[in-house]
Amino acid sequence: MDEMEEIEIVIVGGGICGLATALALHRKGIKSVVLEKSETLRSTGAGITIRTNGWCALHQLGVASNLRLTALPIQGGIDICLANGQQQEISIDRMGEIRCLRRSELITSLAESLPPGTIHLGCQVLSITVDPLSSYSIIQLQNGRSIKAKVLIGCDGANSVVADFLGLKPLKFFSLSEVRGYTEYPSGHDFKNEYNQVRGDHSMIGRIPIDNKLVYWFVTHKANPKDVVAKDPELLQQLTLETIKGFPTEMLDMVKHSDRDSLSLARLRYHAPWDILQESFRKGTVTVAGDAMHVMGPFLAQGGSAALEDAIILARCLAQKRHEIDIKTNGSQVIAHKIGEALDKYVKERRMRLVRLSTQTYLTGLLIKKPPLLVRFVCNILMTVLFSDPTAHSHYGCGRL
Repeated sequence: MDEMEEIEIVIVGGGICGLATALALHRKGIKSVVLEKSETLRSTGAGITIRTNGWCALHQLGVASNLRLTALPIQGGIDICLANGQQQEISIDRMGEIRCLRRSELITSLAESLPPGTIHLGCQVLSITVDPLSSYSIIQLQNGRSIKAKVLIGCDGANSVVADFLGLKPLKFFSLSEVRGYTEYPSGHDFKNEYNQVRGDHSMIGRIPIDNKLVYWFVTHKANPKDVVAKDPELLQQLTLETIKGFPTEMLDMVKHSDRDSLSLARLRYHAPWDILQESFRKGTVTVAGDAMHVMGPFLAQGGSAALEDAIILARCLAQKRHEIDIKTNGSQVIAHKIGEALDKYVKERRMRLVRLSTQTYLTGLLIKKPPLLVRFVCNILMTVLFSDPTAHSHYGCGRL
């Protein structure tokens, strides 16, 4: 076995949240290492919608300006009921800036902004234990490396090894699956800069333009046994077309001519709001962020933006306590205690924000087949009853880095 390495901060997971957390720490002058189990950086899921709070975080990370050049601003939306053809306008005035990005471009932008050597590929975590002498984490990797980390941050998604170490409650399932993909129009499309969705009896399709030639779309439908075998892109495309049979021709053509390599299928899962309210999210010097902390349904398009908020706040909390450590402490147990205080502050600052977002997402998921105005009305009433804080619907959750 290789000699154990000692690293100050280890981030497990090289997705959006992991890279953003590393970059936020870098902006604070703090080095970290990102362990990604894949041999390349992953960008599954085709597109990702970033809302105002996410753009605020990306601005603080220094990557917003370039990313804005690659994505159109969304200026409105239309909801269409397939059964009766009724249309409702979806106003986004209160939602601020919304753009849909290619996940690959967001991942690349974050990764290229990090110092060389930050990202370690092909590093799958086998086990996590605690060193009884220092209270730091011992991470054993499949490639034989052993790492002692003063701080361990799990940004490793819904199937998080770090969340399992923390003993977080299992994820719950919506009775829904979602297919996502891209469609490119080489000669350009004539869609407006708006979100467009069509609701059928058993499924819904949504479309959002990324630029003048590329469109991101998703089909949400009731989960069924066929989802298990629909891993082949061609089969997945065929099953999706069956799901939306009878929908507008332009929607069918969009799926029919999609980039098959971009297609993915996911059963929709979530961390229950009541679990987020109660979980500790911290054990010793270990915590989680992003989907490892708060998987949400896609109904508010807040999962990615909330993860970017996590990165900003976690880096700020660690930087504040790191200053105290540099000045006042030497012993590992005292350092571990100070790190624990920083992580507790991070969890406290995030908890109610995440409870509010996850509650609204959960309620929207339950009402997914209802008209959007009714959904918004019911959610607003329930959120007002549940949370008297007038900022419950605020989309600005990260503050300053």
